[in-house]
Amino acid sequence: MPQKRTTRLIAVLTLGVALTACTGNTPQNQGGGNQGGVKVANDEPGKKVVIGFSAPAADHGWMAAITNAAKAEAGKYSDVELRVVEGTNDVNLQISQVETFINDKVDAIVLLPFDGAALTPVALKAMKAGITVINVDRQFDSPFAARSTVLGDNHGMGVSAGTYICEKLKGKTDAVVAEIAGIDSLPLTQDRSKGFAEALATCGLKVSNRVAAEFTVESGEKAAANLLQAARKIDAIWNHDDDQGVGVTAAIKNSGRSEFFMVGGAGSANVMREIKADNGPHKATVVYPSTQGADGIRLARLAVQGKSLGDLVEVEVPRQVELYAPVVTKDNVDRYLPTAFES
Repeated sequence: MPQKRTTRLIAVLTLGVALTACTGNTPQNQGGGNQGGVKVANDEPGKKVVIGFSAPAADHGWMAAITNAAKAEAGKYSDVELRVVEGTNDVNLQISQVETFINDKVDAIVLLPFDGAALTPVALKAMKAGITVINVDRQFDSPFAARSTVLGDNHGMGVSAGTYICEKLKGKTDAVVAEIAGIDSLPLTQDRSKGFAEALATCGLKVSNRVAAEFTVESGEKAAANLLQAARKIDAIWNHDDDQGVGVTAAIKNSGRSEFFMVGGAGSANVMREIKADNGPHKATVVYPSTQGADGIRLARLAVQGKSLGDLVEVEVPRQVELYAPVVTKDNVDRYLPTAFES
């Protein structure tokens, strides 16, 4: 099956349609990750699979949701033993954690690296040792460092945010659009900004003012305060991350300004509640699924057991899964709110 078609099938999961072999993303699909609650062959117990899981520190809502969802997913299977190490933003410590998994001869490692490039050598070492590595969210430098990679659509997030802003500012070619990015050194941030700029260009707009934060409440508030001081007039703001958006919203409230609307990123519950109530600057947010770790657990289990995705003809799990980045507005917020993470 062509890769684009495969990606589209996987992406449907994020929109609320249950895909048999990926983690559930709707309230109706919390019991087994299978369509309509009907058991399929892939869900039947098989060979025991020991999975090591490592991710950055859960210092904000999205990352905490990643780890919690992975634990919950593993708990659905009697044939999965999940070993979770403490989340860390220390690259050397995370490398050491993976080394321990290798020495323990686990069957698979699901790894959300703090830094994909830095973790590539140890991931390659694990793969050479016969351990199935599933890379989550932040890509390795080598295609040989993982059996499969689960990604959010960072470029697509930017495109979705920019397209929404274009629609809201239709015909206003002199509009001032601002951007509050995440960590600029990360490829995912660069991809989001690139997609955003490309989408704005289609309607004759561009980013007039841009600052970067660090995915934290404190950094979001500081970056937003700097932005608001520098730009005396703004029509729209795209903030890359709803966790740092808590600080961004605080800065906006403190400024007393209300001439602009804001689009969030990632899809937190607090932003979605604001969108639903229509009582704040947020008019939309772009979903960046916090199910990626759980998807990694399921793919690791299937790969080790020699199974495939139940909804595909292909007999192996795919090399890459890229999840969709839908825009949540007041019109569709009820569809996404039940699966949102808390900031």
